[in-house]
Amino acid sequence: MTLTDLFATRSSRMKASEIRELLKLLDQPDIISFAGGIPDPALFPHEAFRQAYADVLGGAQADAALQYQVSEGYLPLRRWLAAHMATLGVPCDEGNVFITSGSQQGLDYLGKLMLSPADTALVAWPTYLGALQAFNAYEPTYDRLAPEGGNTTPAAYAEAAAKAGGRAKFAYLVPDFANPTGETLTLAQREAVLDLAAELDIAVIEDAAYQALRYEGDPVPPIAALDCARSGGLDAARTIYCGSFSKILAPGLRMGWICAPRRIVEKLVLMKQAADLHSPSINQMAIHRVAETSYAAQVEKVRQVYGARRDAILAALEAAMPAGVEWSRPQGGMFVWVTLPEGIDTATLLARAVAEERVAFVPGSAFHADGSGRNTLRLSFTLADERAVTQGIPRLGRLVRDEMGRR
Repeated sequence: MTLTDLFATRSSRMKASEIRELLKLLDQPDIISFAGGIPDPALFPHEAFRQAYADVLGGAQADAALQYQVSEGYLPLRRWLAAHMATLGVPCDEGNVFITSGSQQGLDYLGKLMLSPADTALVAWPTYLGALQAFNAYEPTYDRLAPEGGNTTPAAYAEAAAKAGGRAKFAYLVPDFANPTGETLTLAQREAVLDLAAELDIAVIEDAAYQALRYEGDPVPPIAALDCARSGGLDAARTIYCGSFSKILAPGLRMGWICAPRRIVEKLVLMKQAADLHSPSINQMAIHRVAETSYAAQVEKVRQVYGARRDAILAALEAAMPAGVEWSRPQGGMFVWVTLPEGIDTATLLARAVAEERVAFVPGSAFHADGSGRNTLRLSFTLADERAVTQGIPRLGRLVRDEMGRR
């Protein structure tokens, strides 16, 4: 016997993240990487954080900053977030807000809370890889959520879930500038998701990590806001909103939040107590200070920079890609989704791209619960400097053209 013989069955579903592995390429200076969805560190509010930490540690809050914290999270931060959610159309108070160590922890907790083995999670095809990794540990079955419309009825979803040995528990989606496709759901599509959830009597997990990163077009209300309007308030709603400070302020502090009905927050608090007690006190205090003074200005700054980089990448793709290649044109977010002709395997293409052209991207099959989508890939444009645009995309276009010519 070895210790691996003692592993729980769920451990077999824990796989290395292709994205996290690809991030190691960033240490190679000659690689032009479009792989990781990484904010540009040059845009971080460094001075605001330096001042925030100095103020916290140099004032009356110093002891509290280094002490244990309540599991719900730092009260002033939760109150700030409740006010922020109200501006998005989700009236609530601090009792509806729960601080997580990044929104990724929130997804893990929600999977743990809701999924028994063989239960069904409805997810988009493709969807965020990190969500699949978080949910996989709880041994679910996946079914395809099609907010754009499809012919799968609520009864068919329920029947398929029962046949798999459980029941449908939630619909998970990234409605704004989705990772990986960059697509945004229309108002009608969001309403349709709520209709489906009501028919199936399931939760909706709204991953809003990119919601603030809009570069053009009119904002669409969050699903949580639509749900509140339907149900009469958040405590009567079925939507669980997952937010993050990582894309706007700083990912390294690992600070996210969940805004949900109180009965959900109460259970999440128990999980937090059992897992890591609370998110770091000092980081919560620093985030609160920076959010109060700098959040709106920081949103505007990153919008301007990332919006220009998106435009540059889209123009470069137009110039470099051969006929037969398609890509998304996102109104915001961090990603462009590229679809190559059928028969091209982008995992194989990536090996060539790194070896021959010194360019990296994420193969699309990683984002599909069933491993399909092998002819797709994701490009991140947040770090796309002039070299990436003028050299990286043309190199990738040259490689794609060569691969298509071999078929």
